[in-house]
Amino acid sequence: MIISPSHRIGEVKAYYFATKLAQIAEMNQDGSAPVINLGIGSPDLLPPAEVIAELKDAADATDANKYQSYKGLPELRAAFSHHYAKMLSVALDPATEVLPLIGSKEGIMHIAMSFLSPGDQVLVPNPGYPSYRVTAELAGAETIFYDLTAESDWLPDLDTLGRQDLSKVKIMWINYPHMPTGAIATVDFYEELVAFAKRHQILICHDNPYNFILNDTPMSIFHVAGAKECAIELCSLSKCFNMAGWRVGALVGGAEYIDTVMRFKSNMDSGMYKAVQKAAIKALEMDQDWFDGLNAEYRQRREKVWEIFDLLGCEYDQRGAGMFVWAKVPAYIADVEAWVEEILVEARVFITPGFIFGTNGERYVRIALCSNIDTLQAAFDKIDQLFIKSIAK
Repeated sequence: MIISPSHRIGEVKAYYFATKLAQIAEMNQDGSAPVINLGIGSPDLLPPAEVIAELKDAADATDANKYQSYKGLPELRAAFSHHYAKMLSVALDPATEVLPLIGSKEGIMHIAMSFLSPGDQVLVPNPGYPSYRVTAELAGAETIFYDLTAESDWLPDLDTLGRQDLSKVKIMWINYPHMPTGAIATVDFYEELVAFAKRHQILICHDNPYNFILNDTPMSIFHVAGAKECAIELCSLSKCFNMAGWRVGALVGGAEYIDTVMRFKSNMDSGMYKAVQKAAIKALEMDQDWFDGLNAEYRQRREKVWEIFDLLGCEYDQRGAGMFVWAKVPAYIADVEAWVEEILVEARVFITPGFIFGTNGERYVRIALCSNIDTLQAAFDKIDQLFIKSIAK
């Protein structure tokens, strides 16, 4: 290059999965059996049939290809509001408290750029989604990790946090059902968190894309009175409606927070494709039967993943929600990353090492529920054969 990258990008490494997917693609060119990828949370199931039909019909409309509103269709904002009211008993003003997004990952970046300045600090879970840290750094802020552990059911110790100097902290990221662990939060926890946020003048950013996946108690932080004063929440159609590639989500919360993010977002894109918005409305109209059918499939897959982890000698919590299973590796495994790489190269099965989510994930691995039963059984068989070969040696 004839110029150097900006200081913002200088310390940011390529996303782990981008690197790993490139390696898997190269392996798939060698003529051997394809790699079974159990690492990525990209749903393999289709969205509701009604949603696909709506997309096709809406694409034929004469105005489908025009620029759209930065705030999304009024009908889409109303659909998100109705979804929250129907499924979560939370009231949102569709005109001022809902901002559709081109995927909730976009929202994570928008939040960082809208509220953070150099010198600010951000509380980020360890383990947690890497984008919370990266977006904070891109905005020039400092990341302060807070510990989540199995002993605390992967919930933060707010008392310990409260004894730290939080004077520079502007944002605290939380994510329940938690990725990667599957931990679930309670109303009591959210009440304590809202009180903590108000006491320390911190904006709570709740990333909530797995709310209806294997979760018997779907919840919003806005179940707590007064939460809109100190919290915003991201929701997504990627996981719960199998629409990951469609890129549809929303930021919800108090009007002032939404307006602030809108000021940044309006300079970043030119609105979402109208046909996708119309299809998203149809998805948000789905009732409990859709989630019941989806979760019936995921329960079967989860049991098969448990069998894989039993084979590997890993420990896992059967109470976890979301579309992943998080497991602790056996004590005799000295180098988890090397172990995962051996399974990839020798068995041609990719599972995610937990270190990519933070130091508290270093003794863990994760498998996504995004492969059908036959594929999961094939992965089990390949790993079993690897073990048989190792014993024979």
